[in-house]
Amino acid sequence: MAGTLYLCATPIGNLRDMTPRAAETLQNVDLIAAEDTRNSIRLLNHFDIHTPMTSYHEYNRVEKGHELVRLLQEGKDVALITDAGTPAISDPGELLVKMCQEAGITVTSLPGPAACITALTLSGLSTRRFCFEGFLPFDNKKELRAVLEELKAETRTIILYEAPHHLIRTLKCLEEALGERRITLCRELTKKFETVFPTTLQEALRYYETQEPRGEYVLVVEGRSRQEKEQEQQAAYLEMSMEEHMSLYEDQGLDRKEAMKRVAKDRGISRREVYQYFLERRG
Repeated sequence: MAGTLYLCATPIGNLRDMTPRAAETLQNVDLIAAEDTRNSIRLLNHFDIHTPMTSYHEYNRVEKGHELVRLLQEGKDVALITDAGTPAISDPGELLVKMCQEAGITVTSLPGPAACITALTLSGLSTRRFCFEGFLPFDNKKELRAVLEELKAETRTIILYEAPHHLIRTLKCLEEALGERRITLCRELTKKFETVFPTTLQEALRYYETQEPRGEYVLVVEGRSRQEKEQEQQAAYLEMSMEEHMSLYEDQGLDRKEAMKRVAKDRGISRREVYQYFLERRG
C-alpha cells in the first residue's frame, strides 16, 4: 500500500504552539520533507525528534516532488513542514499536494498555526469575508499591475505577506493602487516582541520613513466599501446618455421593458422616469 503525505503545521514563533499530534506524527513518519533543514533541525531537537529529513523548497520542488511521490508509492509515510506555519500556504507544498493527488496518494493535513489567520484575528478589520494574496509578484510587472487592479476593487479584507527589506515598496504600491485604506501590520507573531500596528496606508508609510522595518510582516488591509464601489459605478452610468445606457442592455438581447428596469436601477431613479424620458423624446 502507498504511504500517506502529512501536512504538519509548525509554530510560527512560540514553540509551545506545536500540537501533540504534529509532534507525534513527525516522530513516527519515515521521512520529513522540510523547507530548510537547518531551521527545522532546531524544532526537531526541541521535541527530541530524530526522523530523517530531506529538503523540499521552491527551487527543487519538481525534481524532489517526483522523488517524494516515488517514496510514498513504495509505502513510505512522509511529513511536509515549512520553516513556520502551515504547508502549502504561499509555499511550494502546493505542488506536492497536487502531484500526490494525481498519483492517488492519500494526503492529510494536521491543522495548526498559520500567520495569515493569526494576523487576521488580531487586525480589528472585518473577518467575515477575506482573501489571501500572499506576496505581491514584483518580479512580473504585468502580473503585478493585474493583481493591484483586482485588489483595488476587492471588497473583502486582504491579507498579504512581506519581508522587512521590501515593506516600504509594498506599502507604496498599495497606497498608490488602493488610496487611503486602513491597514494592520503584524510582526513577530506569537513571539516575545509581537507587534500589532493598526493604522492607515499613508500613516504606515510615514512611520517607516523613520523606523527601520524588522521581522517578517503580515499586512491586513481593509477591503473597498461596497457603497463606494456602487457610487463610482453609478457615476460612470450617469456620464452616459440615456440612449447609450439603454443600448448597452438592448445590445445584450434584453427587451425594452427589462432594459428600462436595469437603467433605472443603475442611475438610481424610478422606471417611470426612464419611461417618461423616452416618451417625451418620441413626442
